[in-house]
Amino acid sequence: MSQKPDYQPGAFQWSFLLPKYWGIWIGIVFMMILAILPWAIQHRLAATIGNSAFKHLKSRRKTAVRNLEVCFPEWTPEQVQDKARQVFIDQMLGIFETLNAWYSPQWFKGRVTINGLEHLQSVQADGKGVLLLGVHSTLLDAGGYLCAQYFDPDVVYRPQNNPLLDMLIVRCRATIYANQIDHDDMRGLVRNLKNGRAIWYSPDQDFGLKQGVMAPFFGVPAATVTAHRRLMNMSHAAAVPLYFYRDGDIQDPHYHVVLSPALENFPTADEAADAARCNQIIEQQLRIAPTQYMWFHRRFKTRPQGYDKIY
Repeated sequence: MSQKPDYQPGAFQWSFLLPKYWGIWIGIVFMMILAILPWAIQHRLAATIGNSAFKHLKSRRKTAVRNLEVCFPEWTPEQVQDKARQVFIDQMLGIFETLNAWYSPQWFKGRVTINGLEHLQSVQADGKGVLLLGVHSTLLDAGGYLCAQYFDPDVVYRPQNNPLLDMLIVRCRATIYANQIDHDDMRGLVRNLKNGRAIWYSPDQDFGLKQGVMAPFFGVPAATVTAHRRLMNMSHAAAVPLYFYRDGDIQDPHYHVVLSPALENFPTADEAADAARCNQIIEQQLRIAPTQYMWFHRRFKTRPQGYDKIY
């Protein structure tokens, strides 16, 4: 679990030069080298590492397979296994794509298309902030970079436990996002929304019922966070669904950013209905590119009383 750091995010500390951090510095240099490799090599490495992770990370594999079985009952067992394996490969591809966004962004030139930008612009033209309702995509920060080619997004983040890693990520993300807001900084979130900012927010993980309600997700009851409703009520912001994905030949991929019209009559007084509505939007998004989602998270960890466990 992440915790709030006791230092300024992104600030260099002389202690980072101590021997205990040397391994991380070596890793940083290695990542920079990976980022300048040709895409043909990157995607081959991603396939190799992804297949290995699928084989050896048994707990994560089991979770991914079970999630896909529950959410896509129309798939055969063979299809579920193939799709689950592709989730791990797509996650590794997403790491390379994120490294490219951080260190070699010119690679994306001519490979990005956006649809629905007018929906975001219309809301901001009215002086409102925008909560971009998205998902935990395997594209990671590459997705943020795609968005940043067309508008200035802010992002909600969780600080890393390791201060050097936290500094690295904050500094790399600073080249993509206009503002990085700690997930515990409710005032900062509301302030930026009131100032008309567009903030990427993903309400798609199971944090229990202290932070949400039960709502159907692919027809299965799932604990669904509701914090975004409070943010919107406090800031009078609008909610605009956001989705990005990769398609085309893996040798020459293309990336899509899709913005949908702002949700009307949202939020309402019905917390459960709002949660179900958000989940339905996420379902529609995930069906576009099912394996480009972090299915290895235990989305159905919390179960209603009387229901059998899924994992």
